[in-house]
Amino acid sequence: MRRELVDQLVCPVTKDQLRLEVVREDDNGDVIEGALVSDKISFRYPIEDGIPNLLPPDMQRRPEESV
Repeated sequence: MRRELVDQLVCPVTKDQLRLEVVREDDNGDVIEGALVSDKISFRYPIEDGIPNLLPPDMQRRPEESV
C-alpha cells in the first residue's frame, strides 16, 4: 500500500482520518504489513501483503475463525 493513500482513507465507521502503523515496508517505502488505526473506536484495520482490510469491525474475520 502506498503511504500517500493514507490521506485519502477514512474509518468506515466514524469517517475520521486513520493513523498508519508500519510493521514492514518494501524498498520503495510501500507498506507491506501494518495497520490503519481508528483512534476513536480503538480499532486496527490490518494491512497484509500490501492490501488494507477496511471492512467494519463486525465484518472482520477473527483469527480463530476458519476460512
